[in-house]
Amino acid sequence: MLIIFKILLAMSSTSLFTVIYLIKSKYHVFNSIILSYTVYFLTVILLAYLALLCMNFLERSSLASQLSNKKNSLEEIELANHTFLPTYLGYFFIALSIPDKEWSIFVALYLIMFIFVYLSQNSYFNPIFIVFGYQFYYVKTSSDVKLFLISKKLMKNHKVYKFNNLRKINDFTFMDKGDLE
Repeated sequence: MLIIFKILLAMSSTSLFTVIYLIKSKYHVFNSIILSYTVYFLTVILLAYLALLCMNFLERSSLASQLSNKKNSLEEIELANHTFLPTYLGYFFIALSIPDKEWSIFVALYLIMFIFVYLSQNSYFNPIFIVFGYQFYYVKTSSDVKLFLISKKLMKNHKVYKFNNLRKINDFTFMDKGDLE
């Protein structure tokens, strides 16, 4: 299940690349431009939503269980939304630079990008998650472990947050599914 989830997450993260290319190439799947573009964007949103649903099947964790001894605590929380902007601008510029309807070039570049996102295991940032209300954070512990956290919480003070319902994407990436009652 984890491999399928990571493939879906990588597809979801890179799907805007495809939409930008299709729009730039004036490729329409329907006679209506507006309908075609709507379908493109709804597909991107659907992929992101499916990825979020699949996270419910991942291994449960909590920040406390990751930091088993008492001396470990949250030392720093840093908003990470802005750190991925250059990556996505790069995707957009690459998509815009591919000649119109040069499908072999598009597929080759998309596959390269997809493989890098899948294998890097830290490119799980998906700008569509922001539409669903998620924020992206780097959380640093007192033992100098830096974790990537996806959460709906707007965090400002690292001393007041506990994460009791995390889903483990990999050893350093977690999704906060909200506090358990």
